[in-house]
Amino acid sequence: MAKKSMDQVKSEIRALVAEVAEIELDKVTDSSKFNDDLGVDSMKALEIVAMIEKKNKIVIPEDKIPAIRTLNDVYAIIEPQLK
Repeated sequence: MAKKSMDQVKSEIRALVAEVAEIELDKVTDSSKFNDDLGVDSMKALEIVAMIEKKNKIVIPEDKIPAIRTLNDVYAIIEPQLK
C-alpha cells in the first residue's frame, strides 16, 4: 500500500475533526482553535486523538496532548512519525 501524502493525512484529520465536533468541514481550518472556535471539549479532543492514532497507526505522546490547540499543532506532532 502506498504511503499517504501529508496533504492526504491533513485532509482526513480535518474531516475527522469536523465529524467529531459535529460541524461543517469548511468551518475547520488548520488554525481553528479546537475549544474556542470549534467547541471541542476535552472528551471530544481525546476521541479525536484516539481516532488519529488508530487511523494512522501512530502514538501521540500523552505529554504532548495538552499542547494540542489547533490542527497545525496536530500536524507538527504527527508529521515526524509519518515519515
